[in-house]
Amino acid sequence: MKTIKGPAIFLAQFMGPEAPFNNLKSICQWAKGLAYVGVQIPTWDPSYFDLKKAAESQTYADEIKGLVNECGLEITELSTHLQGQLVAVNPVYDLQFDGFAPAEYHKNPSARQQWAVQQVKYAAKASQNLGLKASATFSGALLWPTMYPWPQRPAGLVETGFTELAKRWEPILNYYDECGIDVCYEIHPGEDLHDGITYEMFLEKVNNHPRACLLYDPSHFVLQCLNYLEYIDNYHERIKMFHVKDAEFNPTGKQGVYGGYQNWVDRAGRFRSLGDGQVDFKGIFSKLATYDFEGWAVLEWECAIKNSEDGAKEGAEFIKNHIIRVTEKAFDDFASTGSDDAFNKALLGIK
Repeated sequence: MKTIKGPAIFLAQFMGPEAPFNNLKSICQWAKGLAYVGVQIPTWDPSYFDLKKAAESQTYADEIKGLVNECGLEITELSTHLQGQLVAVNPVYDLQFDGFAPAEYHKNPSARQQWAVQQVKYAAKASQNLGLKASATFSGALLWPTMYPWPQRPAGLVETGFTELAKRWEPILNYYDECGIDVCYEIHPGEDLHDGITYEMFLEKVNNHPRACLLYDPSHFVLQCLNYLEYIDNYHERIKMFHVKDAEFNPTGKQGVYGGYQNWVDRAGRFRSLGDGQVDFKGIFSKLATYDFEGWAVLEWECAIKNSEDGAKEGAEFIKNHIIRVTEKAFDDFASTGSDDAFNKALLGIK
């Protein structure tokens, strides 16, 4: 068994114009001050991290790594959630998702997709230059508007959608394989890969590609009423990243999974700061340790109620207290009588 690394923190929800959140060095110093030992870096804001430059310049990648290390931290992974979303977009979402890309690609879905694909590929090379093993992303979604269909889905629509999704991602997966990096899809509502079944459908279409891996985030499964502990049993071999995020689901006689078009604080299902929700993290950390998870425990802070800085402060301690330093010996070794092959055969009556 292996001891999970951490605590680490995903910086996306904390970046902003005010110090200490306005540049990579100061936000890393802030994270270190809260006792984090790793940072997961978003790649869509070049003022913090220039993704293209990190992919094309080993010198720049070394400078970024050195900056983070000087703050007493390690880079856990890079994230291309926003760019990955744009690899596959149903036209109904074009206007909303234009905001994820530079202005020159707005109202031009084809050019926007090409930009997104290149961005995701940059993350593979940048990760390689930084000495990382995995990178986080979203799959994007062609089928999501038909998730709960009325009228019914036309025959063959899902097959066509997953065939196209695989067609777009397989060359990216191949490039990641060349760079020695795992693509870790965050299984997430709004993505065509939003549960185990959809992930398996995609995996079949990409011929069980060895780089098509998973970012495990139990909060999204709480909101779907999915068994998030059994999920680890099913997919532990593919889980290469872990977002430690809490959630709660409290249905009423008026509202359930779909949320009634309410804002986050008024939904039956909502994200919470660590320890304030319903996720069984003791069970999760135990299972991941049992299955030799080699990655990081990374806080992704999202909460409808608590202040983000309080959530980050509490989150570091929460993760630290849940990481299991795995044993190197059996608890009953003290009672061992020793053995050899002859002794074992004698016990069994074997001559």
